[in-house]
Amino acid sequence: MIKKQTKKVLEVEGLRTSFFTRKGEVKAVDGISFFVREGETLGLVGESGCGKTVTGLSLLRLLPEPAGRILGGKIYLDGINLLALSKKEMRAVRGKMISMILQDPMTSLNPVYTVGEQIAEPVRQHQGLRGENAREAVIAALRLLHIPSPELRLRDYPFQLSGGMRQRVVGAIAMSCNPRLLIADEPTTALDATIQAQYLALFKEVQKKTNVAIIFITHDFGVVARMCHRVAVMYAGKIVETAPTEVIFKQPRHPYTKALINSVPRLDRKVERLYSIEGQPPSLMNLPPGCRFCPRCPEAKEICREQEPAEKQVGPEHSVFCWQVS
Repeated sequence: MIKKQTKKVLEVEGLRTSFFTRKGEVKAVDGISFFVREGETLGLVGESGCGKTVTGLSLLRLLPEPAGRILGGKIYLDGINLLALSKKEMRAVRGKMISMILQDPMTSLNPVYTVGEQIAEPVRQHQGLRGENAREAVIAALRLLHIPSPELRLRDYPFQLSGGMRQRVVGAIAMSCNPRLLIADEPTTALDATIQAQYLALFKEVQKKTNVAIIFITHDFGVVARMCHRVAVMYAGKIVETAPTEVIFKQPRHPYTKALINSVPRLDRKVERLYSIEGQPPSLMNLPPGCRFCPRCPEAKEICREQEPAEKQVGPEHSVFCWQVS
């Protein structure tokens, strides 16, 4: 599922984000670079705590202050360097050009406001619509996400909706101003299998209609196979491998990518014990020298313990950070 060459909506260069605590600096995102094209879905994959969500929040500049800080790098959205914008200028971009769907819809939606009021807020803020015009825009956003009877649903409160419907409402808020980039942070985690499949199909339909670029944050390789054109694999704050989705599944080159794929249960094989990756990810306050995956890597050599690997291009749009790859 390789996406044809189109315009790059987002370009990230050397992004570094840290959290400063009493115990020390937590290097949550440490010098990552990637891009997303128009109408393309990039999967951001890795274990919990590897920096996926912090990457999304960094792009939106929504880090909890004063602990969270972007220390370096560049974020270009349609040629605009988001890190060079003032807070006021960034508020005009956030929600209009770039939006995010968070994991849990119940913590994303305000329980004391109706669905319609919450979707109308970005519409009023970024499009200047009021009254009946704003109401029509809200109905259009609900209809885009296949919410039945949108004229009635806009008067409902979040507690009156099912989990799947609340997740669609969060999607309607994110898409209400037709953003150029949508960040979806594990939006299917709380959904059952049937609703998850419907929601993923809805994502693809919305992308086809709007040509929005999507960053899909997930730990589920089944979702990656269904949704993504390219994949960036993260480990301990760094991207260790980037490739088209088909290539990642057929020819993974980094030992961590191979281990993640091997961890996915398969129905065509009978095994006594499911595969798991030995050990634990390193502390982001006390990172090991050399390759960060080295302590858990079955292929590690002496150089892996001493020097951090440089990026190697091993194919079209396929890059790996590993000493074992020639």
